[in-house]
Amino acid sequence: IRLFSFTAQSPDLFRNGIREFLQSGSRKLIVDLRGNPGGYLDAAWDMASFFLPAGKVIVTEDFGPGAEPKIYRSKGYNVFAKSNLKMLILVDGGSASASEILAGALREQGVAQLLGVKTFGKGSVQELIPITSETALKVTVARWLTPNGVNLSKDGLVPDHIVEFGTDDVKNKRDVQLQEAVKVMRKM
Repeated sequence: IRLFSFTAQSPDLFRNGIREFLQSGSRKLIVDLRGNPGGYLDAAWDMASFFLPAGKVIVTEDFGPGAEPKIYRSKGYNVFAKSNLKMLILVDGGSASASEILAGALREQGVAQLLGVKTFGKGSVQELIPITSETALKVTVARWLTPNGVNLSKDGLVPDHIVEFGTDDVKNKRDVQLQEAVKVMRKM
C-alpha cells in the first residue's frame, strides 16, 4: 500500500487497501511512506488504529514543562489481532510529520519494521495566529513524541534496515529499497 499524503480521505482509502489485502490471503504487508510529507494527525491516528488494540499509545503532543500532554491512543480497530501479520514500512528523507507518527507508532508497538533511510524529522504542532486581515504568524505550540518518547523533530526515525539509493539506481529507475523489502519479507 502506497500513501502519498494524509488527507481527510486517506483513512477510507487506506481501509479499502487493507480490505483488499485481507482478501488476498497474504500476511506480509509493505506500506510505502517514502516522499510522504504527512498531513492530518487524525488520519495517521485512524490508520495506526487498524493495527493496534484499544488504548495503545500512537503519539503524544508535548506542550512543554508545566503543561499536560495530549496522548493519542489507538481506537482499537486492530483488524490483524488474530493473524500473523509481517509488516515493513518504507521511509526516506521525504517521510515527515504524520508519516513519522504512523511509522514510529507501528514500529515501537512491535507491529512493523522500517526500511529505507532516516526520515525528515518534522514533529511539531503549529497554530496560525492572525495578525492583520492579510497576515498571520505560525507558532510552534507542541512537539510530537513517539510511544517511547522519541522527539520526531529532533531525531527523526532511523530505519531498522538501512537501504540507500545510489546514483545509478536513480538513473536506471531501480527501486532498490522495494527490492530489498521483498527480500526481507521473504525471510520473515
